[in-house]
Amino acid sequence: MLTISCQSQSNPKIKVIAPDAFKTAIAKGEVQLVDVRTPEEFSEGAIGHALNNNVNGPDFETEILKLDKTQPVYVYCRSGARSQIAAKKMVDLGFTEVIDLEGGYLNWK
Repeated sequence: MLTISCQSQSNPKIKVIAPDAFKTAIAKGEVQLVDVRTPEEFSEGAIGHALNNNVNGPDFETEILKLDKTQPVYVYCRSGARSQIAAKKMVDLGFTEVIDLEGGYLNWK
């Protein structure tokens, strides 16, 4: 029963993938890569060419809507919690595929 309950809460438009798979995917070329941490956290280190768009910032939705909703968007935060919040907001805004880094930036290093 618990498994069914958990599965019904998951969204097929959001995929959480391991760091190795994430690295491989973003290395393939031009991808939409978004760091949803604070600007302070972002300044301490980020992945590649990521855009910084703080999920808790007042402009998150305005800025995220500048991306192409029909293309995959790769997101990450510090540990994975805020990126899940961001991914859910993005799907609600009409994004078709959001790929979340499992364990966040802490798992990247």
